[in-house]
Amino acid sequence: MNLNVSNVLTGALIGAGLLAIGLGVRSGLKAIPDSERTVEVRGLATREVQANQVTWPIVFKQVGNELPEVYAAVSKTNDAIVEYLKTNGIDAKEISVSAPSMTDLSADRYNNQPIPFKYSVTSVVTVSSEQVEKVHDLINRQGELLSRGIPIISNDYSNQVSYSYTELNSIKPEMIAEATQNAREAAKKFADDSDSEIGKIKSARQGQFSIEDRDNYTPYIKSVRVVTTLTYYLED
Repeated sequence: MNLNVSNVLTGALIGAGLLAIGLGVRSGLKAIPDSERTVEVRGLATREVQANQVTWPIVFKQVGNELPEVYAAVSKTNDAIVEYLKTNGIDAKEISVSAPSMTDLSADRYNNQPIPFKYSVTSVVTVSSEQVEKVHDLINRQGELLSRGIPIISNDYSNQVSYSYTELNSIKPEMIAEATQNAREAAKKFADDSDSEIGKIKSARQGQFSIEDRDNYTPYIKSVRVVTTLTYYLED
């Protein structure tokens, strides 16, 4: 075999090999996108629920110049508040009385003004109850305590009324199912618009549940929210 024929055969074999490799790579590149076509969607579920726990701190201050007299007045006022609560249907186990906090006003070196009283004592009687409606009604009627001469502080920012919802586990499964279904519907809509069909789930992530006040005016109504994120395969 002469040299020219040999060169021709060698070139043909090399060309055929490169063609085969090229076709294989092209086929592989075509297959990968088809098998990895996905869509990521999110599904939302929300619920409005009534709070099932309320904490109501009843705060008052007593001032005076003789500490024993001030503490005696504080003790008397605490007893009056507890009696008022019990009379209105609050159980004794739902009431707690914190140790009073005393401030010596004469020891305030930054105050250059004359002070009418030497001592100020703050006391907190706390109601922690599942009788949310009853306690909420009493909160709206707390002016009755003022009419009895009990100097409660209704706008103490360090002791705010709080409402909470503690039965999240009872609604979790239903909300997750709803969020998942909403995500699937979104994926199906996307697939229909792209002339595809949704396949199996590639991945799923459940977001954290959040519980917030529905608004500033009804803190005893809570808004529960969860978002799930799902990734579906798309099929032709």
